Amino acid sequence: MKFSIPQKLVTVSILGAAALAFSGASSAAVNADAAAALAKKSDCLKCHAIDKDKKASSFKKVAEKYKGKADAEAKLVDSLTKAPKVKQADGTEEEHKVVATKDMAEIKNLIGWILAQ
Repeated sequence: MKFSIPQKLVTVSILGAAALAFSGASSAAVNADAAAALAKKSDCLKCHAIDKDKKASSFKKVAEKYKGKADAEAKLVDSLTKAPKVKQADGTEEEHKVVATKDMAEIKNLIGWILAQ
């Protein structure tokens, strides 16, 4: 079967778009070691644990709260960078600590790690 030039261009375009989509997905993978290191450096683990409540909700509960919500990343970016008042698991309220980096890629990696719990 012979393809005309426009058909070949369409086929190549579709294959190129698919390759780009898959390469973007792999480059967006979470670096768990870097995220855990940033969480430790930022004292996140002082109040949070991965699978149990401490002073604050576990990361698993945070992930459940935001699961399927389109604004999850934006809300967590605000929480990690703007030090808002937050309600603790024990009912008290205090200012959330700011994450120990200004690098948005590192912050988004940390958020991806939290949401993956």
